[in-house]
Amino acid sequence: MLQLPAARTPDPREAPSLRWGILGTGWIADKFVTALQRNTNQQVHAVGSRSQEGANRFASAVGASAAYGSYEALVADPDVDIIYVATPHNHHHANAVLAIDAGKHVLIEKPIAISEAEAQDIADRAAAAGVFCMEALWTLFLPKYDVLRQLLDDMVVDTVLADMGEYFTPDHRIFRADLAGGPLYDMATYPLSFAMWALGDPERIAAAGTPAPNGINGQLAMQLVGADGGVAALHCSIIGETPTTGVIASADRTIMIDGPFYQPGGFTVTTRGGESARYDEEPVAHEGGLHFQAAEVARLITAGARESDVRPLAHSIRLLRVMDAIREQVGIPLPA
Repeated sequence: MLQLPAARTPDPREAPSLRWGILGTGWIADKFVTALQRNTNQQVHAVGSRSQEGANRFASAVGASAAYGSYEALVADPDVDIIYVATPHNHHHANAVLAIDAGKHVLIEKPIAISEAEAQDIADRAAAAGVFCMEALWTLFLPKYDVLRQLLDDMVVDTVLADMGEYFTPDHRIFRADLAGGPLYDMATYPLSFAMWALGDPERIAAAGTPAPNGINGQLAMQLVGADGGVAALHCSIIGETPTTGVIASADRTIMIDGPFYQPGGFTVTTRGGESARYDEEPVAHEGGLHFQAAEVARLITAGARESDVRPLAHSIRLLRVMDAIREQVGIPLPA
């Protein structure tokens, strides 16, 4: 009978408690704080917004001790240990640099920036400042993905399939070019990172896309070829629903990950000989998953680390390198 390894993920409540500053007060900031407060002993100490009214409202809702009407004031708070950057994609670089230059550790929403050059600059500045820096690719810190990592260590991956499609109404901010809208940064981050996590750096990249009704890029089909010959076929869309599943296959084993593949949930492993095994965890989406990365960050910072082995900055930089190539092939403008 096929046996699966156990997840090695430590209890998030046992992680040392840090005092977090939340830079940005949108949807993902709310989900992140909710996950922290439900599942960890981390402290949401301060909130920073572009307006005092917005900061006060968010701080009151989450019980933060301090509310600042500017990001500059937030990063200057001496009682903040780490800044979580939760602003739109094309503001990540400026906001991360602001925090790093203030001597703060940073956890930056995915993708860490909108170009390889910006991602490299963030990494260089963090190294020079001696602060911890990581992209908030929360998926890789889920217990499910620790089990998958152990399975991949014994596989030669030939094929990766992944999709992420969701219908958004035309008034959603994902259709706004001035906020780096479209599927590339919001959605392709997941299938691309998933494929590169399994295959390594791609040697060849091919991409095609079609526009949404308002002219912004609406969907992407992407192909990666790894150094060892493995191939990934990936898709993302903001104009239609897809299963959002993932598959990793070798000559003798196939892993089929339930949708949404990037969230807590289950998967099935099947061998060519007909054996199978099932992994299940509660599918509790963002509020039940975003805290694992925060707990790991707290452990690493307390131990004196400046990067994560699970999501090192080199991997965040290479993701943006691939995204740059996709942008150029499809003709997607670099967001302002």
